[in-house]
Amino acid sequence: MTTASSVAAPSLTSVFVRLKLSLLKNGLKQSGGRTAAYIASVVLAAVFAALLLLGAVLLRGDADAATVTVLLAAVVALSWTVMPLFVPSGDETLDPSRLVMLPLRPRPLVRALLVASLVGVGPVFTLCLTVGAALSVAQGAAGVAFAVLAVPLVVLTCVALSRSVAAANVRLLTSRKGRDLAVLSGLVIAVGMQLVNFGAQRLTRSGAGLSSLEPAADVIGWLPPASAVSAIDAAGAGDYAVAAAKLLITAAALVGLVFWWQRSLVRLMVEPDGSTIGAAADSAAKDKASSGLLGRLLPGGRTGTVMERSLRYIWRDPKTKAAWVTSLAIGAIVPLFNALQGTGTVYFACFASGMLGIQMYNQFGQDTSAFWMVAQTISTTADAYAELRARVFALLTVTAPYTVLVTAATAAVLGAWSRLPEALGVAFALLGAMMATGALASANFPYSIPQDSAYKNVAPGQGGLAWISIFGGMLASALLCAPVIALTLFLHLADHRSMLWVLLPVGALYGALIAWGGLRIAAPRLAKRLPEILAAVSKG
Repeated sequence: MTTASSVAAPSLTSVFVRLKLSLLKNGLKQSGGRTAAYIASVVLAAVFAALLLLGAVLLRGDADAATVTVLLAAVVALSWTVMPLFVPSGDETLDPSRLVMLPLRPRPLVRALLVASLVGVGPVFTLCLTVGAALSVAQGAAGVAFAVLAVPLVVLTCVALSRSVAAANVRLLTSRKGRDLAVLSGLVIAVGMQLVNFGAQRLTRSGAGLSSLEPAADVIGWLPPASAVSAIDAAGAGDYAVAAAKLLITAAALVGLVFWWQRSLVRLMVEPDGSTIGAAADSAAKDKASSGLLGRLLPGGRTGTVMERSLRYIWRDPKTKAAWVTSLAIGAIVPLFNALQGTGTVYFACFASGMLGIQMYNQFGQDTSAFWMVAQTISTTADAYAELRARVFALLTVTAPYTVLVTAATAAVLGAWSRLPEALGVAFALLGAMMATGALASANFPYSIPQDSAYKNVAPGQGGLAWISIFGGMLASALLCAPVIALTLFLHLADHRSMLWVLLPVGALYGALIAWGGLRIAAPRLAKRLPEILAAVSKG
């Protein structure tokens, strides 16, 4: 009797590591641009990691070394947490739903995915950063011993944190709402950079240096995975009990994250997607309920229909939503942050009007090829005027109260309540002017907004139209506001401060008249140029 020699099955972990490498290699073969981008990211990450290591060596022995390294570890962990929510398509292995049909047990699957997740630029960069943090705070044999344990623990915790968040939200990330998050990632980064800049300026002006961050570092030093870095410093200082406790906190967090990750995988593999169970009925019921509520708040006839359509675009279309959220955020950040720093005036609130007024430009390009259905309802100048007027009303339902809110908040921060009426008057005049120029630009310089890419807002060959539409309109709006600005300057220079309140009704009335005039001029152009507009917005 002959016994066939059995061939040992390959380890699931090694299979997944090879799979990750194959995905990376095949992805780079798809295009030269992708290869160049990957190489550039590797080079930038290597340079940045080298600079961080050099900085860590220079920071060694400094009194604030522990504060800096603990806060840096916390920032890195936060980045690992939010990155899957904003860039879900950056790594195909982030979607474990692709593995649901394979006969894999959760525990070995989690182990294999965790090891495979260590392959990539992000984990290597995190490893370099953590090694640098350990070098800057490790003192003595005890510090080095704790560092040997803390460095891999921090890297594993960051990777497990990222994977568990991705697994728990995988159905969100692969849905339309997940794509909305990806589109809004640039906004979050921009707001975060502004917050960091504001904090740095406040820190510099306080004159206290990094020591003012020590209370925050003391608290964060007990939160994983920053607690592992803080444990190295505690061990070097001879506080072994605290060091062990902080290291155990990170280890316990790693175990908890792996368990959460495993539970998410089990649910994903054995439970049906809730979006496929009665989704149509639930969606129809929600749409009917929301439509009824919104319909009761809006006027009847064509005006209400167009307003509801425009507001739904703002809420549902990812690119329109991204543009609005960006304008709302930046329109508040610029005046309020300048006011908090003591370098702004209440007139900076006009920035909010300007940011939201831009949304009036290229109104029909936002409809994309669906504009042909709107075009079927426009046969006369009166129809065109009603369409434009309703779109202005839809924008004003958001922009008018928002302008009041930002202006009042800026005045409150500056303690300049007496200047609120005049600032509101100028802001309303600017808003009306941008409604007028936006209507004219939409009728004369329409352009298409590509839907196949989250990062392209103008179709190829239409960049000149976009520049003329937006920047030409903004310049024209500034010129149209000249009378109100001149009146404001006159009242200040002539010392008629008791009359500054009249700028509020004058600015509001002037803005309304300018907007009405712009709509009257744009309406016949819209009715006459419908075929050209339809061709322009359907391009690309």
